[in-house]
Formats: sequence, C-alpha cells, structure tokens
Amino acid sequence: MLMVFAVAAGLELVGVALDNAVLQWVAKPLLAPLLAIWLVRRHGFDAVVVALGFATAGDVALLIDDERAFLVGMVFFLGTQACLISAFARRGRRRRWALAGYAVLWATANAVLGERLGDLRVPVLVYSLALSVMAALAAGVSRRVAAGGALFLVSDFLIGLGAAEITVPGQDLLVMVTYISALALIVTGWARLDRAANLGKPKS
Repeated sequence: MLMVFAVAAGLELVGVALDNAVLQWVAKPLLAPLLAIWLVRRHGFDAVVVALGFATAGDVALLIDDERAFLVGMVFFLGTQACLISAFARRGRRRRWALAGYAVLWATANAVLGERLGDLRVPVLVYSLALSVMAALAAGVSRRVAAGGALFLVSDFLIGLGAAEITVPGQDLLVMVTYISALALIVTGWARLDRAANLGKPKS
C-alpha cells in the first residue's frame, strides 16, 4: 500500500509542477486514504486514522480555488490537528523545549503575517495555534513523528505565506513535498510505536 501511496504522491507532485489540475484531482484525494488503509492494517483504527479522514476532506476542499473553500479546508484540517493532538497527548511525553519553541514560532509568524492576512487573520491564528500544539506534542512521541509534525507546520506556513500574498520560488511544490513527507512520517512513525513496544525496543 505504501508503494501505491508513493505512486500517488509522485503523480501529485508532477501535477503541481506542471500545474495540471486533472492530475492533482486524481492523485491528491488518494494520499491520506491510502495511508489510512495501511495504518489500519498495521496499527488498527484510532485517532490518527480519523485525522487522515479529515485531511482527505481538507485536501479536496483546497483543490478548489476559492476563499470559502480555503476556509472549509482549514476547518477540516483543524479537525486533523485536533485528532493528532488527542493521539499524541496520550502516547507522548511533554517536551517543554518543544512547547516553548513552537509557541515562539506561532507568536512570531502571526505577528509578522497578521496584518497581511486580512479577513483570514483570526481563522489562521486559531488554526496555527492547533498546528503548533500538534507539532510540539509530536516531538514527545518519536523522532520520526516529530519530524512529520515539524514538516506539517512548514507546509502550512508556506500556505500561510501564499494567503498573505508572499511568494517564494517553487512555493506550491514545496507545500506538497513537505505535506506528503509529513503525512508519511507521522503515519509510519505512529505505526512503529506498537511494533517497538512488542519487540521490547525503545521508540524510534
């Protein structure tokens, strides 16, 4: 199933690079469901699987080039973050350095971008807080999950830059590369937790 996910990811990245809407509509909605199927088979049904369901709905919403669809997508991804926070809070340790660091990043990013976001300022403020909490809690789960949480934040920060009308070279492609990597790292890292416990090895 991970091979199928890799194919879908490759098609999505090609679609973004070529600005091909058809490829993106075919590939992007498959990313989170493929990982969800793999995770259920390896780990069972839990909050992370539900998070992937929200991510699927968010991905579809964000394929629509419209501010209302953007807000709908943000609401779905808020659901993703809420589910991940719930899962990570139960399985991970609190890392004070991570909580402090991500709090500083959250405050700084919103202070810098806030005025440029216009009507999106408050929704982004709320969503980015949940995103930052998720990334901070991910740091206490495992190194792989921590990397996934950090990349999720990077991906959404790039989207935030776009919403603030700030562009960087290859922005759309960078958004998807970091997002796809984030999902893959979180899901595979999460699946490793029980296997490591069953083998009597430390979490990795």
